[in-house]
Parts: sequence; structure tokens; C-alpha cells
Amino acid sequence: MSSSGSSSSQSPPNMASISDVSALFQTAKKYEELNVIGTGAYGTVYKARDLHNGGQIVAMKKVKVALTEDGIPLSTLREIALLRQLEAYRHPNIVRLLDVCHGGQSMERDHQLVLFLVFEHVEQDLDSYLKRAPGPLSENRIRNMSYDILSGVDFLHSHRIVHRDLKPHNLLVTSSGRVKLADFGLAKTYDTEMKLTSVVVTLWYRPPEVLLGVPYNTAVDVWSSGCVLAQLHSRAPLLQGGCDSEQLHCIFRLLGRPARHEWPESAAIPVDSFPDYPPRDLAALLPRAHPQALRLIQGMLVFDPAKRLTALDCLEHPYFTEEPLT
Repeated sequence: MSSSGSSSSQSPPNMASISDVSALFQTAKKYEELNVIGTGAYGTVYKARDLHNGGQIVAMKKVKVALTEDGIPLSTLREIALLRQLEAYRHPNIVRLLDVCHGGQSMERDHQLVLFLVFEHVEQDLDSYLKRAPGPLSENRIRNMSYDILSGVDFLHSHRIVHRDLKPHNLLVTSSGRVKLADFGLAKTYDTEMKLTSVVVTLWYRPPEVLLGVPYNTAVDVWSSGCVLAQLHSRAPLLQGGCDSEQLHCIFRLLGRPARHEWPESAAIPVDSFPDYPPRDLAALLPRAHPQALRLIQGMLVFDPAKRLTALDCLEHPYFTEEPLT
């Protein structure tokens, strides 16, 4: 895909021309937009009908890529190629990418390329699923959903993709109760200039290293997943801060304020900005949770990213390997 994008003799080697892009992607005219499903930091999602495939209902994410006079960066095309390669695995916990197409007439407007990523349509996300649940989820349902989430995260991490915005809205629940990750890679793909600001990782699921403005890695997804796993037990977000500093207070009220030697040297805020909170007992906050589930979540919600469980560690945790749950 990348080599096709560099065919224009007038484009620099790291750019692709508009005509190259037109050759790479079909137009979006084969899809009929029905209604808006949602909007986010990186684009609008529409429910649509595939006119060339028996009227199949799909979800179309409309994203805009900044153009220069020469074209679009090949890095964007490489990212899209990666998303297409991931689709070949048909991972059960990753939402299926069915097509990538361009926006036809509006391609060159405002020096932006309009792309549509066409995904399988899943009726509900985890946020709406939890709100509609008539009562507490069964422990087996929680464990199965937890495994689905972590399996999807491990798959992305094994392909060097950091999701960066794991939250119930970005986790889709199928009619059979399986969980699929959505919106992976899109922040990195479609806005390479975007810094890791408040729009990346919704506040309640944001790890301390992001809130402190220090470098991050795949461990951010493990933290966010830990927050989601806790929410499966309580059906309410675990850490509900109103701003970055308040979110840190929420985290330290749960974990205890970190020791001075654990505090990152490059952190934007000094450790003395926070009271010396003692740690709380997670079992008191999640009284219905199985003891192994509590140990798993505690291993995911660790202040130091280097000491957090990895997604693979989580999948191998006794919570999933010991049978049966009692």
C-alpha cells in the first residue's frame, strides 16, 4: 500500500498525492448514511446501509486527514494498511474493519482528505449495556467479558498498537454478550500532531502517568481496562474526577499517595501537592467481586506503569485459569 502511495513523481517520498489516494480507495457512494450513531474526538460515526451487499447495516466512521499541497503523509496510509492487516486475523474481540473508502467530491475541500472506515455494526456499547442491565451481572458473565476485553488489548499490544482510549463507549457488546474493542489506532492514525491531551483517554479511565504528563506506553491500556473491569462489578465508574487534578486525588484516595521515590522526575506536579492518603480496601468498594477478580484489578491499577500487569499477564491470571468460580 505504501509503495503505491509514493508513485507520484512530484510528491516527496514521505507523501502521497490525491490521485494516488483515489486509486487506493473506493468512493463512499456504495453506502447510504442512515443516521448519526455518535461523535468523538476523531470523527463522526454513522449507521449506514451497504448498497452493494444486500443492504447490510454497517458503521461508518468519517475522519479527516490534513493535506499539504503535495498530499498526505505515507504514515497515514501505513496505519490504514495495518488496520487492514489486523482484519485478516478476524480476532473475535476486535470490531471488524470491512472497508476503507474516500469521500468523493469533498476530498479536496479545506485541504482535508475525508476517509470513511467501514466497520461491522454492533447494536450497543458497554456503557449502554450496563445501564440497561436489570441487576448485577453474574460473576461468570463478568469474567467472560473481562477476558474478552483483555484478549483484545493483548492482540493490539502484540501488534504494537496502543489503544489509548479504552472506556465503555469504545467497547461494543454483541447480541451474544461478547465484547469487541472499537476505535483502536485511530488517534495515532488520523492526527499524528495530536499530543496526549484530555481528549485521549476519557478522564475517569485515564492513568496517572497521563495525568502527570510523563511518557506512556502500552500500560495505559491496562490501567483503563482495570477501571472498566471494576465497573463491570459495580456498574458505576470506579474513579470519577471532574478535572485532571481531581482525578489524581481520586486515584490516590484509592491507592494511597505514592512514595516519593516512585514519583516521576518529569511529572508536571510535585508529590507534595497531594495529601498523604492511605490506601483503601478495594473489596469495600466492590463487595460483590470474587477475591481473584480483586487481585487482578489491583495488579492492573498500579501507580508505576512498569509494575503493572501486562495484558498477557492478566490473561494468565488465576481469575481466568482457576475453575470454577465460587
